Amino acid sequence: MVVTGAGHGIGAALAEAFAAGGASVVVNDLDAEAAAQVAARIGAVALPGDAASREGVAALIEGARARFGGIDVYCANAGVAPGGGADAPEALWSAAWEVNVMAHVRAAELLLPEWLERGEGRFVATVSAAGLLTMLGSAPYSVSKHAALSFAEWLAATYRHRGVKVHALCPQGVRTRILEEAGAVGEALMGATALEPAAVAEEVLRAIEAERFLILPHPEVAGYYAARATDPDGWLDAMNRLQAKVVEGLA
Repeated sequence: MVVTGAGHGIGAALAEAFAAGGASVVVNDLDAEAAAQVAARIGAVALPGDAASREGVAALIEGARARFGGIDVYCANAGVAPGGGADAPEALWSAAWEVNVMAHVRAAELLLPEWLERGEGRFVATVSAAGLLTMLGSAPYSVSKHAALSFAEWLAATYRHRGVKVHALCPQGVRTRILEEAGAVGEALMGATALEPAAVAEEVLRAIEAERFLILPHPEVAGYYAARATDPDGWLDAMNRLQAKVVEGLA
């Protein structure tokens, strides 16, 4: 199996949890040193590099196949969380789209022929609760994570009957570098309920065993998601009050 963005945070916890269960794991990260350290600690193979570009994804998948003969599980976990709104530089929008969305699309393009031929395969997309709701203070992150969720849903709806299993991991705050980089706003919005990466990985394993598409380490997100769908104006009013109280108050 392959885990991208596995040098730190959720990715490292996923790699460790799968390895502990007996899986042969490929640890991928742009940070080669971090990938090597995680791989050494859990008895895995490190294949550092870019897991978003077409060339990088192809090299990663080819490398994993060369070592293990095939890929049963692919965890598209690498992500970026640039801040900003409509005025965010286009380079930040592009980075969010490439890493948070197109990395998933490019991996699926290369994985699907093998999986469809043998009638099985598993794709785990790290999306975020922002893909179900939104993330105040970061339009590029929110928009790209919504797209990541949509792509995971499309994969499941299109290929479930042919043996391809898909999961969308949608936690709120997790004690990772992304939460740290969100600063005071991120801590105010998510710090009180933030989970350790290991707890998120444990929930992923439970969801895979139960064959659940939507993985919610924070169960309360289901209620927020339902409110967003059934009372969008009420939900938007609540989010706008939060924006005024927390985000603007900390600016």
